[in-house]
Amino acid sequence: MIGSIAAFFTTLAFVPQAMKVIKTKDTSGISLGMYTMSVIGLLLWAIHGIRINDIALIIANTITFILSATILTCKIKYK
Repeated sequence: MIGSIAAFFTTLAFVPQAMKVIKTKDTSGISLGMYTMSVIGLLLWAIHGIRINDIALIIANTITFILSATILTCKIKYK
């Protein structure tokens, strides 16, 4: 239960940043290195969740991966 709540909040934390980047196209304050590592890490966590069949891990990390990948894509596109 605590893990699911934590996953909910950590996933939700990426929504405001993604919305701001999409809306303003301003990525000057975002670290390319940090988001690159974050996207890779989130993908690996999602894969790990699939391997151990943990639905909370799969959902949270897949959604956060999509949000982070969106931010990373914007960072590269609007550099």
